[in-house]
Amino acid sequence: MPSIEPTSQQLQQLVAAADGDTPIVMINLLRYRDRAAYPPGADAEPCSGREAYQRYGAGVTPIIGEAGARIVWFGSVKQIVIGPDGEQWDDAILVQYPSRKAFLAMVSRPDYREIAIHRTAALADSRLILTVTMTGPF
Repeated sequence: MPSIEPTSQQLQQLVAAADGDTPIVMINLLRYRDRAAYPPGADAEPCSGREAYQRYGAGVTPIIGEAGARIVWFGSVKQIVIGPDGEQWDDAILVQYPSRKAFLAMVSRPDYREIAIHRTAALADSRLILTVTMTGPF
């Protein structure tokens, strides 16, 4: 089942976690729609899902910087080596935030919410995976 936005349970878990000041890296897996699906009345020119995500990227990049975060890596997914048959992703992005609190503050900003319309319109499916750095050997 496609996942574009967090469920209320996922959001509650994100807010309630005890490690609010620990640096995090968000792993974003993205699959774009062929055509962006903007809601009725949205003031956006028709475009592909990838183009809509580029609009989101252009708007969110300064906000990411203001949150003290940075894009660590962005790349095109070429093959799923281990995973369910039929699972496919177009791109992957790693974004490092100074903390879970910084991420939550960023996505709560009114200017972020305005820009997020492009993300929602762009994506057919996504995953957002919160990670923290581990110390010691594997």
